[in-house]
Amino acid sequence: MLASGTGSLTKALIDAERSGELQAHLVAVGADREAPVLDIAAAAGVPTFLVFPADFTSRDGWNQALAQAVAAFDPGLVVSAGFMRILGAPYLDRLGRITINTHPAMLPAFPGAHAVRDALAAGISQTGCTVHRVTADMDAGPILAQTPVPVRPGDTEEILHERIKRVERTQLVAVVNRIAAGEIVLN
Repeated sequence: MLASGTGSLTKALIDAERSGELQAHLVAVGADREAPVLDIAAAAGVPTFLVFPADFTSRDGWNQALAQAVAAFDPGLVVSAGFMRILGAPYLDRLGRITINTHPAMLPAFPGAHAVRDALAAGISQTGCTVHRVTADMDAGPILAQTPVPVRPGDTEEILHERIKRVERTQLVAVVNRIAAGEIVLN
């Protein structure tokens, strides 16, 4: 799993694994910065690793190092959940086929880092969350699942994002289970 933030999606997968709901096993959590997600993983006994972009002179160098760090755990699936980095060719060439991403909008609407803010600014009545395969084009890979979330009067970015995250947690567990069961095939 790759993450950069608070770890709510990582915690959802850890909790689902512990309860027996998740039909997969988390082998590691990697990050691009010090973040609470690493503490959540470590507290659950999940190995963690860091690959700091600033340690590399090029984006390609960082992508190669990230791919190497991930591949060392021999994952069958890589989940990018709140990982705030665009994965480049050196990573995608090695692991792109098995990497999925969560996104807090109904793609193709509102790609990018500010999806919730952009949805509110557009004045729409419904947004949602998407799980998709990672490709070279940001938030443009094949969609694996989407779930709508209503936008309510008075929603702030924080309130709406939290409502989306609650749905996203359930959706991610379901998608990982469908991949583990062979119902979704990543090619």
